[in-house]
Amino acid sequence: MKKALPILLSLSVVLTAAGCGGNAASGGDTSKQADSAASGSKDPVTLRIAWWGGQARHDYTLKVIELYQKKNPNVKIEAEYASFDDYWKKLAPQAAANGLPDIIQMDMSYISQFGGRGQLEDLRPYTTNGKLDTSAVNANTLKSGEYDGKLYQIPLGVNALGATVDPDIVTKAGATMPAKTWTWDDMEALAGKLKSNGKLLADYLRYDVYFPYYLRTIDQKMYSADGTSLGYTDDKAFIEYYKRYQKWYDAGYLLSLDKLAQKKFTPEDDEMVLGNAVGSFAWSNQYVAWSAAAKRPTELIPIPGPNANKGLFLKPSMGFSVAKSSKQKEEAVKFINFFVNDIEANQIIKGERGVPISSKVQDALKPSLSPAEVKVFDYVAWAEKNSSPMDPPNPVGSIEVEKLLKDLSEQILYKKISVEDAAAKFRKDANAILAKNKK
Repeated sequence: MKKALPILLSLSVVLTAAGCGGNAASGGDTSKQADSAASGSKDPVTLRIAWWGGQARHDYTLKVIELYQKKNPNVKIEAEYASFDDYWKKLAPQAAANGLPDIIQMDMSYISQFGGRGQLEDLRPYTTNGKLDTSAVNANTLKSGEYDGKLYQIPLGVNALGATVDPDIVTKAGATMPAKTWTWDDMEALAGKLKSNGKLLADYLRYDVYFPYYLRTIDQKMYSADGTSLGYTDDKAFIEYYKRYQKWYDAGYLLSLDKLAQKKFTPEDDEMVLGNAVGSFAWSNQYVAWSAAAKRPTELIPIPGPNANKGLFLKPSMGFSVAKSSKQKEEAVKFINFFVNDIEANQIIKGERGVPISSKVQDALKPSLSPAEVKVFDYVAWAEKNSSPMDPPNPVGSIEVEKLLKDLSEQILYKKISVEDAAAKFRKDANAILAKNKK
């Protein structure tokens, strides 16, 4: 999932409205299709599947779909895909019309919104009846797809925060490649040298990812355990983080907001890929696509500390969910099972959506990995030993909280509000949003 979430204030309302409606067909004679899937017959079945990503992901996912259809000639799969920004904009009206695709690529930030409002199927029964094989999946990895006691998402891979860095830009700036134990101060020193050489540090550091990461490094949390408030009460952390961020922005280490607003956040328009910045600070699963788009040597390194091991965690890169309104849930689950467990399919995917969750698939892929893919597998293995447990899924209302954080972050950078006033407003307004979760 790359960069800022295109958060719509109306999404919660849209999903609530959608959750109250009746089921809608997702294509063709769905009642006949449902009967066919349930009976195990080979009558024609149509599935809709949606995902976000860059061109490389679109291309190989279509190849996986083609392979599945070849092995299951009675199944026709209709693909719907877009960039990360556009994806959620398209999904919202589909949810309003109760016409979500059968299979939905899901992000952790949205599980509470869709699952909490009855939009997603509980996949746990399929893991117990044999339709969805999770025997080679770590229990903690599987648990990451849970919300409110139900399994709403099957992770497609695990990853960790990291930075795709161009070592040649580092060298030309008169600097040395960062060590695995580098700090925010080290990053600032590197940014100064880069600026003198006409380069950026990065396009930006995603607000809803790196502020929570920073909180974890100082033993704080973004959200309380019960999801009814923020996890911190002292504005000191917010002020410290955004004072530094504002300093970097004012110094020209990051892309200007007007140029950032034009980004689609695909590999092809990333500032590192374009040769204008030293790095792209995102998730490890994005390394292969970003380095391929850059078409030059890159490295995958950890993000700064101190106490990076407290901030870092293994996270599902994304997952597949099944729409509650789907008329062919078993066939949808069958495709997810194929995507997760089929060796031939994963030889096409090669961990682009994160290191595969099946240990059997991991072992089968290792001999055929490219150098870039090996770097991702090795980095995640390193992160597993140098990280802390993941926080629970974000609570209901977190999308609105993240929208608030994004808006205030931009107001800070535009000098429309002081960091201190933004800290107080964020805590006050975020807590008001989350207080609605109190029972």
